[in-house]
Amino acid sequence: MQTEFTRALGIDVPLICGAMYPCSNPELVAAVSEAGGIGIVQPLSLTYVHGYEFREGLRYIRSMTEKPVGINLIIEQSSERYLRRVYEWLDIALEENFRFFVTALGNPKQVVSRASAAGAMVYHDVTERRWAEKALDGGVDGFICVNNRAGGHAGTLSPEQLLDDLAPLGKPLICAGGIGSPGQFAEALRLGYAGAQLGTRFIASKECSAHDDYKRAILNAHESDIVLTDKISGVPVSVIKTPYIERTGTQAGPIAKRLLKNPRTKHWMRLIYTLQSVWSLKHASLKGISYKDYFQAGKSVEGISEILPAKDIVAEFARATQRLV
Repeated sequence: MQTEFTRALGIDVPLICGAMYPCSNPELVAAVSEAGGIGIVQPLSLTYVHGYEFREGLRYIRSMTEKPVGINLIIEQSSERYLRRVYEWLDIALEENFRFFVTALGNPKQVVSRASAAGAMVYHDVTERRWAEKALDGGVDGFICVNNRAGGHAGTLSPEQLLDDLAPLGKPLICAGGIGSPGQFAEALRLGYAGAQLGTRFIASKECSAHDDYKRAILNAHESDIVLTDKISGVPVSVIKTPYIERTGTQAGPIAKRLLKNPRTKHWMRLIYTLQSVWSLKHASLKGISYKDYFQAGKSVEGISEILPAKDIVAEFARATQRLV
């Protein structure tokens, strides 16, 4: 099934394997693109978790597929040093002929300016209309609509509410959150989305390098097992309710809460949380339940029952769209 999104990118299936820290290993990214969807590189996952120099990692992915692959750029303003690195990644990706970018958290205007000059497209993560309007002013080509069923940093609105709020902006919309089964994918397209972004479903794939404990946690979890914790990044993150989460709780302490609410200190507090979580999430993914088990996942766990090769997942979801053609 072709949509505005697939035609613009030149892909076969309107399906994104979303960027996931720490789960976006090169083999998974390449496998989804090779199967007809599009995999998204998460730079910190590629370099810090999987040990590739950024350009080397991109070339390794290119050795596995010549089909379109995207790059995720988190452009939050808390660290100038990190932001400089983000723009270095952007320039390297453009030099290596990557032409699709997904931005998040900050103003995408500079990314759009550099990317569009090279003929690349930029989609921006949004959770509500006010952020979409700011990104639209920055010139983005479309939106990844992160709803209240997503894993990781989830939104607050339902897929239907986001679609109603953002459709008048006139850009392609990608449904992100809560899609674990082919039927849910077809329903998102039927509603009017131009595609869907999946994360949790692809963690439970053969190519994903996440620990087997993480994959089993996804298979065993139900929608009611997904809870929000603000202990990872200072803002609510969707995780599986494991024994570790039950022991430690999901709420930041009183001092941390005050610092997170203060305009002068909230960015620094989020940076501290992020540095801690980068370590914890990496080791939970690689070591499983022998370490702190922060397993990020969305409510799509309800529709995931087996671990499959990425190409079979993409094919299964593609078949679900045939009745919509």
